[in-house]
Amino acid sequence: MTMNLIKQMLVPNVNLNSGHKMPLIGMGTAPSLPEHDQLVSTLIDAIEIGYRHFDTAAVYGSEEALGQAVVEAIQRGLIKSREQVFITSKLWCTETHRHLVLPALKRTLGRLKMDYLDLYLIHLPVTMKKKVNSKDDEMRVDKEDIIPFDMRGTWEAMEECCRLGLAKSIGVSNFTCTKISQILHYATILPAVNQVEMHVAWRQEKMLEFCKEKGIHVSAWSPLGANGLTPWGIHSVMESPVLKDIAIHKRKSVAQVALRWVYEQGASVIVKSFNKERMKENLQILDWELSNEEIAQIQEIPPCTGFNVDMVLVHPNGPYKSANQFWDGEI
Repeated sequence: MTMNLIKQMLVPNVNLNSGHKMPLIGMGTAPSLPEHDQLVSTLIDAIEIGYRHFDTAAVYGSEEALGQAVVEAIQRGLIKSREQVFITSKLWCTETHRHLVLPALKRTLGRLKMDYLDLYLIHLPVTMKKKVNSKDDEMRVDKEDIIPFDMRGTWEAMEECCRLGLAKSIGVSNFTCTKISQILHYATILPAVNQVEMHVAWRQEKMLEFCKEKGIHVSAWSPLGANGLTPWGIHSVMESPVLKDIAIHKRKSVAQVALRWVYEQGASVIVKSFNKERMKENLQILDWELSNEEIAQIQEIPPCTGFNVDMVLVHPNGPYKSANQFWDGEI
């Protein structure tokens, strides 16, 4: 048995409410990407190491490279078929109009050169005006272009994507408990996943409890705090004295301790490193545990979020006039 198959066996799956399985460790592909050919090579390395879950989005500009990497990995015999990888992508804010959802997914599939996604997420509970001649992959939010979000219309279009077999599972990202509750009032296909910022400094206790009750899986983006990357990141995770002490005691890296904590909460983790050794390390969180004392220490880390909503989404003339309004008073 090859080494990559042995490692893949060690990564467990979660059973989603859609009836499909998702690997609990995924590799993210945004932002600050290398050049196309280097990104393809890195993603092939990830498949060889043992990653089988890849997270992309229309706005990231990484869909084409990911699709190419999967094709080349099959050609090299690293995997047998497309079915052996789990691919997540996301609907960007300029496409959260009912009539634009299906065409947006078809463009995503075209860039990936795939027939279906394993998981399709609404990237943000936000709608922006569709600009003439705008690029789908622009990593930009113009606050003055944000308009009211037609949640019901967008979700019904997501359900149609699922019924057509173009997305095996559908879900949301950066949604509050309140917003998910609104979807649940009219959904005929439930969200399978809510992907949110989650790490030792933003522990998402309320969201975890709510989603567990509703049968929705929580997936953690930025589980390492994104290393202070503006406007999404903080240093509170990787520079945490608590995590550094635990890492020394465990003979693990700070990143491994942070990822293990998220994993023990029942959430999946979306990790991102293009360094081959760190890519390997990020998979090595499955055969050891944190003690009750260590978990208690982590619970004392001061809360902090890296997603600067004020910088990105709040506008006096927009639907979100404060961060508190965006988060529905839940943080």
